[in-house]
Amino acid sequence: MAPPKADTQPPWKSAAAPQETLRERFLHRLPHYTGPYNVGYMDIEVPARDPRPVSNLKRDGKPVLRLDTVLMAVYYPCDLRKHLESSDGTTKLRRVNWMPHPRVVTAKGYAKFLNIPSAPVTAYLACTSLFTKLPAFRNAKLADHWPEGMLQDQGPSGQRAREQEQSGSERLKFPVILFSHGLGGSRLCYSSICGELASFGFIVVALEHRDGSGARTYVSLPSNVEAAQIESSTAEIHTGNEDQNDPQRKRVRRRKEADLNPYYIMDYILPKDNAQDTSPHSRRGVDQKLRSAQVELRLEEIKEAYYVLGLINSGRGDEVARMNLRKKGNIGASSLGLRGIKWDNWKESMFLENVTAMGHSFGGATTVQLCRSDSLEWLGQGVILDAWGQGTPLRGTAPGDGVGKPIISISTEAFMHWKENFERVVGFCEEARESGVLCWMLTIVGSTHLAMTDFAVLYPHWMSMLMKSMVNPLRAFYLTVVASLEFLKMTLPPEQTKYNNWLDEELLLSAEAPFEPGDTMRQDHAPNDKWVAVRLKIDNEFSKRMKAWLRRTWRRILCDADKGAGLGNGLHDYGEQDEIWTHLSPTEEEVLMHMNKQRLSGGRKSGDEQTARNEG
Repeated sequence: MAPPKADTQPPWKSAAAPQETLRERFLHRLPHYTGPYNVGYMDIEVPARDPRPVSNLKRDGKPVLRLDTVLMAVYYPCDLRKHLESSDGTTKLRRVNWMPHPRVVTAKGYAKFLNIPSAPVTAYLACTSLFTKLPAFRNAKLADHWPEGMLQDQGPSGQRAREQEQSGSERLKFPVILFSHGLGGSRLCYSSICGELASFGFIVVALEHRDGSGARTYVSLPSNVEAAQIESSTAEIHTGNEDQNDPQRKRVRRRKEADLNPYYIMDYILPKDNAQDTSPHSRRGVDQKLRSAQVELRLEEIKEAYYVLGLINSGRGDEVARMNLRKKGNIGASSLGLRGIKWDNWKESMFLENVTAMGHSFGGATTVQLCRSDSLEWLGQGVILDAWGQGTPLRGTAPGDGVGKPIISISTEAFMHWKENFERVVGFCEEARESGVLCWMLTIVGSTHLAMTDFAVLYPHWMSMLMKSMVNPLRAFYLTVVASLEFLKMTLPPEQTKYNNWLDEELLLSAEAPFEPGDTMRQDHAPNDKWVAVRLKIDNEFSKRMKAWLRRTWRRILCDADKGAGLGNGLHDYGEQDEIWTHLSPTEEEVLMHMNKQRLSGGRKSGDEQTARNEG
């Protein structure tokens, strides 16, 4: 993750980075997280409370989508020192594989999603990223201390943190983010953003949706499931290019070993007779029936995930561990399962009010729909990353059906040149403004759609050559994270931000929005119609790239400033004076009014809780 400037250091002490392997020094690696915490990781898959088909979407007379289990990756602040000092014989900490198990079969799922032969895809991934590991540690101990930078702070926040640490009167609690992936994504494809936020003290829960939007996902099932019932009640979906003899085509597979759970595979679902509905040039437009059904299932999965978090937070983590289907021997699971997790540490560790929804692309569309729901009282705000506006369900006609939670929309430049998509994003931002809640709409200059995924940092040269990305991928990550943290600092209640040690460059308050949202955008990089939403245009490309390379080389010679900062993987440093376009933003008075309202409601809540404790 790139720092704000190559010649400055962050105002906190970053957590110790995992030791680089020999492979990571020469091949692809994911950037180390830069926050004050190390990052832990765990996989949880549990049965849904009410397994059933979801939505009215049918093919061959049968429902297409089912809710059987919910699968989530949990990225969280961890304490490596305490784990290593423990003498209870826990397993040595292991880093997490970026490509989910079984890796080769998952790689074939990506090939099917891209509609290209599996052999070259698998071979390329095997040579590059098939064995890449996250800089996160499986089942590490949840942090129970404030960051060193906060404890050493000489201001009032540092003083309060030290007093709380010494007295042990209040358990450390972390804000929660629920993350929704885009088309072709998974719970691991956004590990750089999820892990980075976790390193700053968030518990980030990344869903893996089983709605046919991922390249390939494995749905584990309880041992007592009736396979025939699932097969008879749900349509079998094929992408049209699979081998008819492929044993993976069976809907539900029983494992040979009696004690291993059955499972089924959910691959990407193509819209019926409209395979390219994601394209700006699709003559039939977006398959709204399919996409709305997928969002409906996604919302049910998110509700299930929130319920599981509630169990863990109330001290019932052992119950979750017993239900967990990602355990040794089951398909797609780590051999560790949830072994080593100290569930007592997780009791009352999360703020489950004012939870943040966050998502990229189709996950951004999901976040919009979450922020439209009045029934989710626990949801506080939404962070929307490069939303697929065309895939966002249409707004309801009843009053109050619009976005009613504070939101920030951070888009890439390639998507902003897609006129229809830009107008849809403006539309749901206007819904928020009509509701009287805070709303920002930003664009990262020179970025393309995958800039917010791990693919941008794993394959920066492909991003540059094929999509004409013009921004250092680590810089794009940094801008995305810092804008999100600034937004959360202003929208979360005070009890969730009082000891924060977050990035803040005043990106959200430094530029006023124009009279019209589109007035900020320039057309310098606008591609021709053929490449709209996919790539950017670079005039005099060779000379621009050469000048950028010379600038970086000269800076390195002079001060070696960016050594070890993660900038070596980047390609460009264009536009340092014009990195973000602001299309919509609230006034400073509106921001202050919202923050004062949060303080007052937080004060009333604290008083009620104190009264309840006294009465108890």
